[in-house]
Amino acid sequence: MSDDFGAMSVTAYRRLAGRFRRWSALREAAFLLQWDSEVMMPAGGASARSEQNAALELAGHGLLAAPEIDDLLTAAEADRTGLDNWENANLAEMRRLQIHATALDADLVAALSKASSACTDAWHRVKVSGSFTDLRPVFAEVVHLNRLAAQAKAEEFGCLPFEALMDQWEPGARIAEIDHLFDDYAAFAPDFIAEVKEHQAHQAPAITTAGPFDRDRQKALGERIMAGLGFDFRHGRLDTSLHPFSTETPSDVRITTGYQDDDFLLTSLPGILHETGHALYEQNLPHAWRLQPVGRSRGMSLHESQSLLIENQLYRHPAFCRYLSPLANQTFPGHEAAFEPANIHRLLTRINPSARRFEADEVTYPLHVILRYRLERALIDGQLTVADLPGAWNDGIRDLLGVEVRHDGEGCLQDIHWYTVYWGYFPCYAVGAMIAAQLFDAASRALPDLEQAIAVGDFTGLRSWLTQHIHSEGASRPMAEMLRDASDQALNPAFFRRHLRRQYLST
Repeated sequence: MSDDFGAMSVTAYRRLAGRFRRWSALREAAFLLQWDSEVMMPAGGASARSEQNAALELAGHGLLAAPEIDDLLTAAEADRTGLDNWENANLAEMRRLQIHATALDADLVAALSKASSACTDAWHRVKVSGSFTDLRPVFAEVVHLNRLAAQAKAEEFGCLPFEALMDQWEPGARIAEIDHLFDDYAAFAPDFIAEVKEHQAHQAPAITTAGPFDRDRQKALGERIMAGLGFDFRHGRLDTSLHPFSTETPSDVRITTGYQDDDFLLTSLPGILHETGHALYEQNLPHAWRLQPVGRSRGMSLHESQSLLIENQLYRHPAFCRYLSPLANQTFPGHEAAFEPANIHRLLTRINPSARRFEADEVTYPLHVILRYRLERALIDGQLTVADLPGAWNDGIRDLLGVEVRHDGEGCLQDIHWYTVYWGYFPCYAVGAMIAAQLFDAASRALPDLEQAIAVGDFTGLRSWLTQHIHSEGASRPMAEMLRDASDQALNPAFFRRHLRRQYLST
């Protein structure tokens, strides 16, 4: 009887793998529709796109929430004989995704999708005018529906509502741990910022560039560096959008950035490199497990660590500035003094508190994330009303960064996350920055010649190390376990603080 049941269990697993393969294909299709919405779709297509998105959401939800999926999961879990470690990890991910799906009924899934599409479209219209009032009614509906979803999922997972939203992006994330990390950094940052400002006041001022910098040339420079980092253009492309992003589609990764005529060192290029970090993770996930849950990334904190490692640890490294200098001079002749390696490094490591997250240096950036995390929690918990969001945002920016918000466009309208589906996501940015510093430290110890390799544009060693320790692991193990094996210890924010001191106080 045991042998028969074991065979039945394996058969159940195989049937599940087929269902989740279809679900994953639908998910990739949704990402490509999102890319099209941001890059190619005409304004008049928004209504039809909303219906298309909802149809895909409902189709995917129906696959995971079908009663037979629970039956198959139960059968496969009852006797794991014949399943290897990757298959067992895949089964665990299937169950987690199924719980997320079954917590919501189809009506709520459809309502969330349509409200998010409508709100995203409205955000694109009002972001330029900077008037949150025009967005408030449709955004209030998005908040209401996400509260319902958070409560329903919290009951299934046995956690707090906001923790259930975070679990969508970072499995097992808990408020107590996030609060500890964020409160610690918020306490560290003010004195450190003052120390860096004092240090930089005694340095020669950086030579700024005024452009104009041709946008096609900016893109060509970005693509050249992407290729050097190992981005495979046979399975991806670079485009332009209002809000930089990348798709989680390993065989066809679409990334975007925005361009400004008067700058590229602080705008388009770091945006390109940030998204390239995401793309390298996607392109180097285990191909044998594509379209299975275990073949996806192990949570978005780790995903953000890969983008921030490329953007901050690598791009802002003095050795990378030596590599970038001749490329910048070749692309935009006539700015030789500004493109000296030491000057590029000064430009990339200036402390510059700003109301805009995308303009923030890496020291003040986590403070932007901390503010969003606190406000988002308050919205979901009902402690903050939608009408009061702009004022709370402006007060928070003033308290944490000491700057004034001039209008909602550079305040609560600047990010797309809340106006679409990315609720519970923001903590991943700051946690990812901490992981990035810890991983780069480990890679530097494992690769003694890393600095020299970076200076000449040889990124093969770093990419191979990241692929071995992170990318190729997919979702086969918990993030904490991967980090411990790669760096010899659990997540430790001291690595991030040490990185900042070395980056901002040693020159």
